[in-house]
Amino acid sequence: MSETRRLPYFPISFFSMIMGLAGYVLVWIQCEELKLYPIYPSEYLAVLALGLFLLLLSIYTAKAIKHPDKVKAELHHPVMLSFFPTISISLILIGTMLSLWFPKTAFYIWTSGAVLQLILTLYILSKWIHHDHFEIHHISPAWFIPVVGNILVPLAGIQYAPIELNWFFFSIGLLFWIVLFTIIMYRMIFHHPMPEALLPTLFIIIAPPAVGFAAYLNLSPELDNFARILYYSALFLTMLLLSQGLRFLRLPFTLSWWAYSFPLAAITIATFAMYAETGTRAFLAIGYALHLLLTAVIATLLLRTFLAARRGEICRPPQM
Repeated sequence: MSETRRLPYFPISFFSMIMGLAGYVLVWIQCEELKLYPIYPSEYLAVLALGLFLLLLSIYTAKAIKHPDKVKAELHHPVMLSFFPTISISLILIGTMLSLWFPKTAFYIWTSGAVLQLILTLYILSKWIHHDHFEIHHISPAWFIPVVGNILVPLAGIQYAPIELNWFFFSIGLLFWIVLFTIIMYRMIFHHPMPEALLPTLFIIIAPPAVGFAAYLNLSPELDNFARILYYSALFLTMLLLSQGLRFLRLPFTLSWWAYSFPLAAITIATFAMYAETGTRAFLAIGYALHLLLTAVIATLLLRTFLAARRGEICRPPQM
C-alpha cells in the first residue's frame, strides 16, 4: 500500500509511542539524579522522543487536512476516541522532561499540554455522558487516558503553576481512576473477554496509581500512608500483569503493544522514588529489575514498529 493510501488510516494511537519514550526519558533523568549508573543517555533519548513527536504530529496534521472524515470517524469511535489525549499527554511529558534543560520552552509546552488535556477531558466526558451507541463491551483500560491523564500535570506543574491548580488536575485524575477502574473490573469479570488487539491496554491500569504516587510526592513531599497505598496498589497490579506475561507474549504485534511502555516507566519511576524516600535497598533492586525490563520492552517496541511499518502491516483499514 502506498504512503498516500496509508495516510487515511494513520491512527491517533500512534502517539502512545511518545508517552512510552518520554516516560523512558524521565526514568533515565531520575536515575541520573540518584546517580545509579555511570552513564546516562537522557539527552539522546529526549531528542528521539521529541523528533518522533514532531514527525507523528506532522503526519496526523496532514491526515486531518486531507482526510477530515477519517479523523471525525476516530472521534466517534468508542476505542479510538480515548487516544486523542495521547497528544496532550505527550506535550505534558515532553514539557516535563525538557524542564531540566530548557525550562522556559518546557513551560510553554507543558502549558499547552495541560490546557489541551483539560479541553479533551471535558469534550470526551461529555461524549460519554450523552452518547447513543456506547456499550459495556466498548470500555477498556484505554478509557483511563482522557480523564486519568490529568494526574500527570503535577509532575512538572509544581514548578510552573499555583499549587491549587496542580491539586485540581490531580483530583480529576484520582476521582476518575477510582470510577473507571471499578467499571473496567466489572466489565472484565462479568462480560466477554476483550479483543486480543486491546489486551495490551490492560497494562494501563498500572499507570494511574504509579503516576499518582509520583505526582502526590510533588504535592505533599512527605511519604505518608496515602502515598504508600498508591505505590503498593501500582506494584501489586504490576505483579498481577507480569505473572501473565506468557499470555501477552503470544499476542500478535499491533500498535497497542505500546501500552506496555508508559505504565512500566511509571512504576519504575515510582519504585526509584520509594527508594529515594525510604533508603530501602529492596526498592532499589526492584527498580533496577523494572528498568531492565522497560529497556528491553522499549527496544523491542521500536524494532517491531519499524519492521511493521516497513512491511505495510500498520496504517491499514481498521479491523474492529
